[in-house]
Amino acid sequence: MTVPRGHVETVVIDGEEHDVKLGVFLSNTKARRGKLTENKFRAPAALGLDWA
Repeated sequence: MTVPRGHVETVVIDGEEHDVKLGVFLSNTKARRGKLTENKFRAPAALGLDWA
């Protein structure tokens, strides 16, 4: 799975909509993957992202 950097998801929490910049989050996480804990490193792979 690949997510473009500009991709935004809308999530609803307690009835309120929030925009989440998923593409930016994943891009930043990829850039910092050397500093991630083991759990944070493996979690994206469990969701189907092959970069981890």
